[in-house]
Amino acid sequence: MKWHQKEIRLPAVKRGFHLITDLIEAQLPELEDINVGLAHVFIKHTSASLTINEDADPTVRQDFESHFNHMVPENQSYYRHTLEGSDDMPAHLKAAILGASVTVPITNGKFNLGTWQGVYLCEHRNHASKRTVVVTLQGN
Repeated sequence: MKWHQKEIRLPAVKRGFHLITDLIEAQLPELEDINVGLAHVFIKHTSASLTINEDADPTVRQDFESHFNHMVPENQSYYRHTLEGSDDMPAHLKAAILGASVTVPITNGKFNLGTWQGVYLCEHRNHASKRTVVVTLQGN
């Protein structure tokens, strides 16, 4: 079984849900050596998250952002963690709900996602910097 691990620095993006599947695959030439395996993608941040969902219609990404903003609003009187801005605590909550990692099957040197699936970087801060993901590949 082969193992490979790599940190990938993602470009800074605006708040919202951004497809990063192609960007990640492009940084992993080692994928080509795996016929059957798994890719574990972990984000090293507490105010951004990862998820897998529809990658065809951009309105899905807009609806995700709208829904999460409604579900986890800013400027709530019960928030105590407020020193880093009104978007910070809601960003932590959104990241906790969505999660810090996804696992993707690898088949014949490529991510084996569904026809309409993609990996999203979910950026929950208004003015975020570049984000880092750790990708661990395992397989034969």
